[in-house]
This record gives sequence, structure tokens and C-alpha cells, in this order.
Amino acid sequence: MVRHFVLLGFSELPELQGFLSGVFTIIYLVVLIGNSLIITVTILDPALQRPMYIFLANFSSLEICYVSVTLPRILFDLWTQKRNISVLGCATQLCFFLMLGTTECFLLAVMSYDRYVAICHPLHYPLLMNPKKCAQLAAASWLGPVLVQIGQTCQIFSLHFCKSNQIAHFFCDIPPILKLACGDTSAQEVSAYVLTLLVGAVPFMLILASYCKIVSTILRLPTAQGRAKAFSTCSSHLLVVLLFFGSSTITYFRPKSSHSARTDTLLSLFYTVVTPMFNPFIYSLRNKDVIVALRKLFFKNTVP
Repeated sequence: MVRHFVLLGFSELPELQGFLSGVFTIIYLVVLIGNSLIITVTILDPALQRPMYIFLANFSSLEICYVSVTLPRILFDLWTQKRNISVLGCATQLCFFLMLGTTECFLLAVMSYDRYVAICHPLHYPLLMNPKKCAQLAAASWLGPVLVQIGQTCQIFSLHFCKSNQIAHFFCDIPPILKLACGDTSAQEVSAYVLTLLVGAVPFMLILASYCKIVSTILRLPTAQGRAKAFSTCSSHLLVVLLFFGSSTITYFRPKSSHSARTDTLLSLFYTVVTPMFNPFIYSLRNKDVIVALRKLFFKNTVP
């Protein structure tokens, strides 16, 4: 019986260990600094004390947690070349990865609902998105996945692992773990597929419905300036949705015949590491309010 796993990760690239270590260190710092700045300006700037930016601060906090589930472990493996991880450690990493990934789906759906109310029902916005409602939606996004994903993790690790202890991935994910289980894993595979479909497809359909309403409302605005301003308030969020859902859908729902360890690694890197790195830039460079708040934060003492 397996007592620990070995995360193979990037072990097939021995000549690039130092380079990869540097790249991932820079990415992690960018994620931490970029998202921390968004959280800071949202807290300090009174102009950003609005639901849209409260949800953005929650999203930035989530991105820091989400990346911290995988990147520190990648760096540890690259620095020490000790790729062993206990079964409990692997289960813990998988559980947090699933919980935070599900929270991201829910939070993106909540953010799209916020934009829908702001653009389609502006007169009712203060009532529908009051502080209490915002807190409830944010809390539901964070806490809703906890019990479900703990249950899924327990179901997966109730299996016996006797084929091998080498995980052909850089973190503990469902598909490579199930490959190591002995016996019939069809029930766990179907359960994981259905649950992933529910927590991914349902929020995405809600987002799609919201943006259909938003686009329809924007196109009916009388002036081009009004249409451009309305679209600019949700374009950053829409881009993040496309990056996250697009890459994760390709990873988990493409045919099994096209699966390979290298392809899985590259696709997983995109939505677990690369996309969170770009998100602070997407939200800051495409949002005038955030840019103004950042300028106030850095240059308030130099402006006469």
C-alpha cells in the first residue's frame, strides 16, 4: 500500500530546474504583490467602497489563496528535489484546490450578477446589492463548496493505491490520482465528472445569462459614449471568465484519448498559475477607478 506519493512535476527537465525556479518565483511574487495592492486600495480608498470592488477584493484574496495551494509546493520541489508528499498532505492539497477552484466559479458568477443588476436595473441597484446582500453572496461563495469538496476528497482517498506512487503532475489533482488506484474507480470518476460539471457549468450558465441581458441592455442605450462606458465596467470581468473557464474546460472535459502527462501539465499551469498572474493587470489596467486609487496610494505624498 502506498504511504506517500512522488510528484514528478518537471523532473523530466533536469537542465531547466534553476530557470523554472526563477520563473515560478517571479510569478508568485507578481500574484502576491498585484492582488495585495488591489485589496489594499479597495480597503483604503472611499471611492472603491462599492459592491463591485468589494467582490474584486474578495476575488484578489481568493487568487492569492488559490495560487498558494500549488506554487509553494512547486518551488519546494524545484529547490530541494525532494518530491515526496504524504497521502494526508496530498489529500489536503487536493481538498483546498477543489474548494478554492469552486469558490472561484461561484465568485465569478456573483460578480456577473452584480454587473447585471448595475447595468440592467440601475435604479434598484442600491436595494438589491446592499452591504448585507454583498456579504451574504461573498460568504456563500467561500463557504458553499467546503462540505461538498471535503466529501469528494474523502471519496477519492478512500480508494486503495497500489499500482504506483508516482503522480505525473506538479500537484495532487483528481485524474492523475485516480490513475494510481487499484480496483474499479468508475464510481469516483463519474462522481468527480458530475460534480465538476455542476460547479463549473451552472455558474458559467448564470454568467452567460447575465451577459446576454447586459449586452442586450447596452445595445439599447441611446449614445455611443454610454454604451462604451457600460461595457467598460464589465469587460475586465468577462475577460477573466473566458480565461478561467476556457482553460479549465479544455483540461477536464476533453476526450480521454487526447490526455497526456505533458499536455495536462501545460493546461493546468495555465489556469492555476498563468491566469491568476494576469488577473491583477486585467483589473487594474482596464479600470480607471483602480488606476486612480493606485496613483493616490503611491503618489499622494509627492503631489503638491
